[in-house]
Amino acid sequence: MKENVIKEKSFEFSIRVINLYKYLINDKKEFILSKQIIRSGTSIGANVEEACAGQSKKDFVAKLSISLKEAKETHYWLRLLSRCDYIDEQMFNSIVKDCDEIIVILTRILQTSRKK
Repeated sequence: MKENVIKEKSFEFSIRVINLYKYLINDKKEFILSKQIIRSGTSIGANVEEACAGQSKKDFVAKLSISLKEAKETHYWLRLLSRCDYIDEQMFNSIVKDCDEIIVILTRILQTSRKK
């Protein structure tokens, strides 16, 4: 079976987001932004999975578009968490790099898919 890079990256990113959520709840006692980041951050991979099981090209593009929107929303929450000092610069740089990679991959897949 051929490796699916976006499925793997979005799944691994979901794990990082869940761990970030646990950190925010347990260590920072932050209960509002943490719910936003876990919702959007784990939704990326869930929508990628749905896209890969899509019944049509239109369905595939629609689900991947949702993944891209969720990735951009997650990027926003990460920036907010960083600027409000809930996560330090090192933590932010590490996780936002992964988020940026996912955004780039999803954007490329969508551009290619829409051309065909």
